[in-house]
Amino acid sequence: MTTQSPPTPQPADEPSSTDAQQSPDAPELFSRAFIDDPYPAYVWLREHAPVHRTRLPNGVEAYLVTRYEDVKSVLADPRLSKNAATAFPGWKPGRTGIPGEHRSGIAAHLLNLDPPDHTRLRRLVAKAFTPRRVADFEPAIRRIADSLLDECERKARDGDGTVDLIRGYACPLPVAVILEMLGVPEEDQAIFHEWAFGVVDRDGKRGGVGRSVKRIRGYLREIIHKKRLNPGDDLLTALVRASDHGEHLSEDEAAAMAFILLFAGFETTINLIGNGSLALLTHPDQRARVLAEPGLLENAVEELLRYDGPVEFGTWRFTTEPITVGGVDIAAGEPVLAVLGAADRDPRRFPSPDELDLGRAAGGHLALGHGIHFCIGAPLARLEGRIAFERLLARYPDLALAEPVEALRWHSGLIMRGLHELPVRLTPTQPDAS
Repeated sequence: MTTQSPPTPQPADEPSSTDAQQSPDAPELFSRAFIDDPYPAYVWLREHAPVHRTRLPNGVEAYLVTRYEDVKSVLADPRLSKNAATAFPGWKPGRTGIPGEHRSGIAAHLLNLDPPDHTRLRRLVAKAFTPRRVADFEPAIRRIADSLLDECERKARDGDGTVDLIRGYACPLPVAVILEMLGVPEEDQAIFHEWAFGVVDRDGKRGGVGRSVKRIRGYLREIIHKKRLNPGDDLLTALVRASDHGEHLSEDEAAAMAFILLFAGFETTINLIGNGSLALLTHPDQRARVLAEPGLLENAVEELLRYDGPVEFGTWRFTTEPITVGGVDIAAGEPVLAVLGAADRDPRRFPSPDELDLGRAAGGHLALGHGIHFCIGAPLARLEGRIAFERLLARYPDLALAEPVEALRWHSGLIMRGLHELPVRLTPTQPDAS
């Protein structure tokens, strides 16, 4: 697990060979041990194969980029396209991207587009996620967080004293927030929570994610039509009405945009809360530190993002011409994956990177991306994370794991890093007046 990663060796002065398969010391990638704790493998890759071609679990061969400066460069390089359908000769629906998005007709979203389409669509919705607009949701986020913790406490009292912090708190909180922002009617939100969990649970029944995506797309088609007829004061209405220099979103564009805002608006935050809670539970000294200094929470969120971030790999990119990364030549039409989790543990950028230090100046981490595809919902994710940890620690300062850390299971999906469940034992403090 992440708490057992070995100390990071001093970085080598020069890049070394990328032919990791020929080394007997090369780590096995994408095994269960790697999924549970990838960080020792990233130590080896950064030092011996910082730009490494490998076969992914889905059969696609891609280059993994693991050093901080190389990853940052890749994320901002305009010669790398996000549009697999035009830039990747081996592309087939379902091989890259979100399962089911092409079959559901909602693949034309920000994660799959290049300028100028990306620039136009991002500009149309960016105003909904400014720090000032997002700050208006702080009371709602607090209300939702406290309501969920009330329900967790009831379940703990009625059961054996334990709850799953993922299913009971980390997942429903950001889903409820983004549904409220989008303007999904309250009576429809319960089923949306189930669909959202179906999208996140990528290790479940075969085809389950695709079915959830299809159901969400069908619902969005219906509600967008209703918003056209009966506008409201919400993000879906804003998408329907969005215009920039006379340009409007088509209904398909509005549905694709709503889907990716919904998808990106909850899965990243689920993993931020889940991974961050585990880090605090396994580092009691750091938890005590933030309990003693509540003003440290905002900085703590940045360090938790860096230490075990919610997005392990940057989303798919494809070379549109031959490029050189870290001294390695990459031909046109090749998939390239920037390994954010490896970059944010690079000792060239972050001293003692395998240590959790909530007082660290963690600014500059790449957990939410970099360049034109930097997470548009970053202000919302940061606010939700800060409030989620604040309310959880205030009410349960003695929160404890209910299972050994070695028994926890991590999702095996390629892009995101998150837990299936996080069983905890609740020990409430006195009722909080805030």
